[in-house]
Amino acid sequence: MAKIQKIAVFTSGGDSPGMNAAIRSVVRTCAYLEVDCVGIYHGYEGMIEGNFKAMDARSVNNIINKGGTILKSARSVEFRTAEGRKKAYKQLKAEGIDAFIVIGGDGSFTGAMIFNQEYNFPVIGIPGTIDNDIFGTTFTLGFDTALNTVVEAIDKIRDTASSHNRLFFVEVMGRDVGHIALNAGIGAGAEEILIPEENLGLDRLIESLRRSKESGKSSSIVIVAEGDKTGKNVFELKEYVEKHLPIYDVRVSVLGHMQRGGAPSCYDRVLASRMGVRAVEALLEGRTSLMVGIQDNKLILTPIDKAIKGHTKIDKELIRVSDIMTV
Repeated sequence: MAKIQKIAVFTSGGDSPGMNAAIRSVVRTCAYLEVDCVGIYHGYEGMIEGNFKAMDARSVNNIINKGGTILKSARSVEFRTAEGRKKAYKQLKAEGIDAFIVIGGDGSFTGAMIFNQEYNFPVIGIPGTIDNDIFGTTFTLGFDTALNTVVEAIDKIRDTASSHNRLFFVEVMGRDVGHIALNAGIGAGAEEILIPEENLGLDRLIESLRRSKESGKSSSIVIVAEGDKTGKNVFELKEYVEKHLPIYDVRVSVLGHMQRGGAPSCYDRVLASRMGVRAVEALLEGRTSLMVGIQDNKLILTPIDKAIKGHTKIDKELIRVSDIMTV
């Protein structure tokens, strides 16, 4: 691999808290190691359009505490084509960029992997997604902040539930995995947690809610990951419970995209800073097509193809704890 003198950084896919902290880390690590750094606006779309901006240590002042991404994000249909990637490659070479760091999820990593295979272009990934669904890392950027956001929202909903003796179904993000639902459910003291990995079944849900009522609970919170298979959707669950347990006054709250926003937690800021440093160092070591992850509080590098194809597993211990706490 030729000596790397200019590194580009960009964010891609859904935004997550901590992305700005990661951008800041990459830019300042480049400045520290005397490597030029370029920010790419609007992800792969900006790469195709040549939407580049030189960045130095002062370019990233006062962003470590901000949610979202100062480099913006976009999904690029054109980059999925060979012609689109060829345009992107020409733009990178014209700018003198030798390598890039992408902050995003599995879709963003897939694009980076294909680009690397086609052009032997050095790439490193930093996992940024609140779903925590990337293989090769215990935590992704934004997951911890999203959990805190969800727990805070549930705490407020519980105040209303208790005041009016209501049952609330609270839907959280998690189309394919239930990491947010399971962790936030335990942290907020939910009576039931419905996740894609464990199909509770409508009969068991009804029986559980009946036991809660008989045990003296005047209100209940049920956390539902959006990908849960117990019902077609959270509103169907509401109707089913109303039909079979008319003793409950049922409400639904869908937290939606508020889970992605807000200032990143201290944990996400520190993790982003560590990952950004390691990503730059890996490129300068001649490494490529890898993702920076964290396991046992140590940074590791995982081949991007494994990060994409691998599957995260739900923590069975947390499921057991949840079952005990709902007694």
